[in-house]
Amino acid sequence: MCVSRCLRCVGMSLVAMAMVCILSNILLMFPDLNIHFLLDGHVTIQAIWATGVWGSGFLVCTLDTGYICYKNTTCCWCQMKTRTSLLGAFICCIFSVTGLVQGPLCLYNSTSGQIWGVPLSHWTYLYNRTVWSGICLEPRNVVQWNMVLFSVMGAVSGLQIVLCAANMLNSMLGMILGHGSCRTKVCVSVFCVCEDREGS
Repeated sequence: MCVSRCLRCVGMSLVAMAMVCILSNILLMFPDLNIHFLLDGHVTIQAIWATGVWGSGFLVCTLDTGYICYKNTTCCWCQMKTRTSLLGAFICCIFSVTGLVQGPLCLYNSTSGQIWGVPLSHWTYLYNRTVWSGICLEPRNVVQWNMVLFSVMGAVSGLQIVLCAANMLNSMLGMILGHGSCRTKVCVSVFCVCEDREGS
């Protein structure tokens, strides 16, 4: 079995980042740590789609073994897992940015009374702290809640995209330059090279 220590570190880092995205998305579905907002449908669609759970979460977690080159693992399999993880992280990043720009779903005062909606529908609210606590009545501190968690998800999924894309690009270059192919047991990474050795 051929195991590269630095590739294992990259894989474990991606798993840790996936756990952060999963936890952040779960918290987004329970603003004010109260389940009744979710049951009543008062949670933004970006949180309901749970891209942090299945996109930057479980899909990226499956890539952990892709960064550890086993004896019977081909580079084609590693690249397929990398592409899947890259797609999941990309979707999560897009949904996180959209949720951050759109603002939270909350109860606020309108001309027709108190209604549920998205009153902060323009990204400029991110720089105007005076509206953070003055517009949304429920859930409490939902603006800060969404800002922090969507920002964390967006940043982490963005880092996942960089790591997955760099690995995929370098693997493709390695195959083109002859350092690895789908018929060999050599996997080339941007971080280090792990190759099969007899008797290991």
